[in-house]
This record gives sequence, C-alpha cells and structure tokens, in this order.
Amino acid sequence: MDEKVLEIEALVDNLPTVLGFVDENLEMADCPMKIQMQIDLAVEEIFVNIANYAYRPDVGTAMVRVQLFADPPVVDITFIDHGVPYDPLAKADPDVTLSADERQIGGLGIFMVKKIMDDVRYEYREGHNILTLKKGLEKI
Repeated sequence: MDEKVLEIEALVDNLPTVLGFVDENLEMADCPMKIQMQIDLAVEEIFVNIANYAYRPDVGTAMVRVQLFADPPVVDITFIDHGVPYDPLAKADPDVTLSADERQIGGLGIFMVKKIMDDVRYEYREGHNILTLKKGLEKI
C-alpha cells in the first residue's frame, strides 16, 4: 500500500491543488482516464462541500489521504475535517424520477458520488468528519 497525505485550507480556491494531488497519485497507479475523471468528479463534490459548509463562517483545514492498493488495484481517498459533524450519507437519495421542479433542492451531488464510486463510508470520530471514497482502478 502506498499512502500520501495533503493538508490544506478548506477553500474552494484550493480545489485545483486537491485535484492535482489526487490525479498525480492516480497517474502513478496507471489509473484509466475514465476512472480518473469519475474520481475527480467525486473529489470535487466532497471537497467543495467541506469548503462551503464544514467551518462556516470560518475557515478550517481538510486533510486528503490517498491510499493506493496494488492487488487488486484500488484507491481509497479519505477526507478528514474537524468542522460541524455532518453525515452526507444519512440523507435519503433524491427521487430522480421526478422532474427538476418537483425534486427537493440538494442531495444530487452526494447521490452522484455514491453512484460513481464503488463504496462511500462516513464516520464521526474524535471530533472529526471522516469520509472515504473507494474505487477500483482496473480497466473497464
């Protein structure tokens, strides 16, 4: 297992740095581009949510940990913040059969993350929100 960690202020302006960090690790693992694009979408959704909501109105830090496993090739990307406790997985999935006008606002981003990742886990431990995304890296 290979593990890298980035600690960064949870600001939307830092999203390119977070994506660059994740992509650099995925490229070292020879991740297929289609999977990398899916992971980038999920990483953007989670990091922007932390930046916008975890510390409001203040600014705090987020830790992004990338763990690469070789056999089978899998990546775990874990986001850790010490902001307001919030489990994004607790909310019911939106009813995507309804029209946009009929649906409640919010929830589509995490719904998308759950659809494109193989596994999404959340826990609140020792004053920290810990959200882990898991995705297999084998060629599709």
